Amino acid sequence: MIRALLAGLLLGLAGVAASAADIDALWDYDRPAESEARFRGRLAEAQQRGDAAEAGELITQIARAQGLQGRIEAGGRTLDLLQAELPALPPEVSVRYLLERGRLLNSSGEPKKAWRWFRNALAQAQRHELDFLAIDAMHMLAISEGGRGSIDWNLKALAAVARSQDPRTADWLGSLYNNLGWAYYDLKDYPKALDYLRQAQAWHEGHGAGRPLLIARWSVAKALRAIGENDRALTILIDLLRAWKQLGEEDGYVDEEIAENLLAQGRSQEARGYFARALELLSRDEWLVKNEPARLNRMRQLAQ
Repeated sequence: MIRALLAGLLLGLAGVAASAADIDALWDYDRPAESEARFRGRLAEAQQRGDAAEAGELITQIARAQGLQGRIEAGGRTLDLLQAELPALPPEVSVRYLLERGRLLNSSGEPKKAWRWFRNALAQAQRHELDFLAIDAMHMLAISEGGRGSIDWNLKALAAVARSQDPRTADWLGSLYNNLGWAYYDLKDYPKALDYLRQAQAWHEGHGAGRPLLIARWSVAKALRAIGENDRALTILIDLLRAWKQLGEEDGYVDEEIAENLLAQGRSQEARGYFARALELLSRDEWLVKNEPARLNRMRQLAQ
């Protein structure tokens, strides 16, 4: 498929920087199937124009969308379409290819193998001064490494944002603050976790409302519970219940946090209903059902 487009490669190269931003704007990470459909529509347009560079980037994002849907093998086959053509395509495509190979491996439970792909992606991105993608690689290295390594890579990524002349790299700040917050949370350094999660919330407040901001506020509430600030956490969480309803949605994680805060205050009778609602909603979460059955069982017991 890509081979037929190589004749138009030089035309495609002129628009690489602009098209990359446009391609990333097609993402809705909460709805990967819809994102995949958008990428496929844009791919058809790129094929008609003979734009091999954009087509290559789109193929990598189709693979990513497939991975987010749990279709790991399909994502691998999609990337296979591109492999032989990479030497003739611009470096952006190669870096994205490496990133998506790594993401598929990480999603399939092989973080050590994924780490090598991300490290390779970082080296190539830095060599070609592709700052936005270099930070993506650092953020994925942090995820695959975990622990203290996660903190180190995220701090390196924050420093890279500060140095970069590419204004797009600032778009990473919300994610990096969030990831640092959760890395410190996992290490039980709750004050530092709260500090970074508050920075993530502030970043999202400056970039519009919607789901990401609601999730950032939930994260702050969870960190507040970890340091025993149950009343402050509950104030945020009760407001979040209303905010999700205004979007026409419900979030079982909010109900779960309300229940946990009430339980911590000895209000087990009040907590019961929230545990029951959390269980009803979160039992539909395939990831949670697969990876945290004990958590769901706890909700079940406390809802009785």
